[in-house]
Amino acid sequence: MEAVVETIPQRDAPLLVSIADFCRRSGIAESTFGRRAVNDGKFVSRLRDGARITPETLARVSDFLVRHGASAPESPPELMQLIRIANRPAAAAPHRDGDPARDGTPSRNFRFFDNRQKYLLFVNTCSEKEVIARRVGMELAHLHPRPPAVRVFDAGMGDGTVLTRVMREMHRRFPTMPFYFVGKEISLEDVRLSLAKMADRFFEHPATALVVTNMYYSEAPWLTPKALTAATSMVWHEVALSGTTSHEFSEQIAALEPFLAKNWQAKHSPRTGNPVYERPVALVLYREDFRFLLDDVIPRQGRTRADYDLVLASQPYRARVPAEFKAAKVIAPLVRALGPGGRLLGIHSCGNDPGLEIVRRVWPGENPFQTTRHDILRAVRAELGRDTRHYNFNSYADQRAVFRYDMHTLPTEVSESIGTSTLFAAWNAAVYVAQIDDERLAKVIGERQYLDATREALQEHGGLWFFDESYVVSRKRG
Repeated sequence: MEAVVETIPQRDAPLLVSIADFCRRSGIAESTFGRRAVNDGKFVSRLRDGARITPETLARVSDFLVRHGASAPESPPELMQLIRIANRPAAAAPHRDGDPARDGTPSRNFRFFDNRQKYLLFVNTCSEKEVIARRVGMELAHLHPRPPAVRVFDAGMGDGTVLTRVMREMHRRFPTMPFYFVGKEISLEDVRLSLAKMADRFFEHPATALVVTNMYYSEAPWLTPKALTAATSMVWHEVALSGTTSHEFSEQIAALEPFLAKNWQAKHSPRTGNPVYERPVALVLYREDFRFLLDDVIPRQGRTRADYDLVLASQPYRARVPAEFKAAKVIAPLVRALGPGGRLLGIHSCGNDPGLEIVRRVWPGENPFQTTRHDILRAVRAELGRDTRHYNFNSYADQRAVFRYDMHTLPTEVSESIGTSTLFAAWNAAVYVAQIDDERLAKVIGERQYLDATREALQEHGGLWFFDESYVVSRKRG
């Protein structure tokens, strides 16, 4: 079945206008409307903050309005951000990693980690990964590892650049301690890229156990699916690497390609459009000649624990989702996975840089970074409730929390005449970091305004850079 993508035509008033009019005439609060219509008291506030609405939710809201004598918009602008998938008989098209929903489920037109072209161009032209790894290095000085290993959880491996740099720094600081790493990643292509970098790590630090998993944030630290159906279909694959050279390890890791292609499959959630695993997988790798030393470190299915010394949460959520969602679905579960004295380092984009300036020259008033580190920590405290007393929350001053990374350019590249390739790379980085959806991009690509805006910003600032901000949640040792 080949999917035909049709955008939904815009007509009628925004849904928020219809809801506001109904609440005003009925004399009820918006939270009351949300509870009665879709059993969600925060529905209207989330919609106002930019959350997207699925066709199913729109139908429930529309039915509620009609039942109470109000008119509902047939196709409100809120649905313009969605894609309708219509199937028709045709030759089956091969699935490509990162493709939008070829299985007929709704797909969002932008996710921060899923667009391969934007992602790879950004990673290779900007220094964010290297700078983040240095920021993680600052936290290593505060760790107090306990036997049998230094335990680290990476909440989004990506292409493995940050994790491998952190592994190098850990080897320098803890050369004789066993390491236990768990990396979460749902993208098949990113898992391939990450594993390709690991042969050298097993050679330099042989007392290493590495687990790669595609499970959710609430499951991955413990390597345990919550749903019964997922638990019964879980794939647990243990690989003991033989030999003593990087080349031998690299060949055995490359031989995992058929296993990954078969099991590392993802689909799109019909409710949120986010990629979710078809079945949970835990891939466990270690050196065969160090199995005896790592006996208490290597995880066993059904007998795993979290208790991490370090959790790295770098760009683990979309900027535009509410702070409450980020706290409940991502950060709070990771905080609960910390061991005594463990530290979670959170990092996300914060704007106020030339990259956002480029975006605002094309879309004035654009503000994708609406929640700060302070908002996240407040929401995490609220989510943890009484357990808050077991943790310390550190937002730090801007001098420590906020850091800059740059787009790589030659000293002579940013001048009166900037090459087209440099302009394209700068534009890609700016819209990738700001998470601009493809439909809005398509409207401006046909004109030169975006290139002119990029050129002007580069010339004005002499280059391009971005700001990330960080925060730390640490578990008390007592």
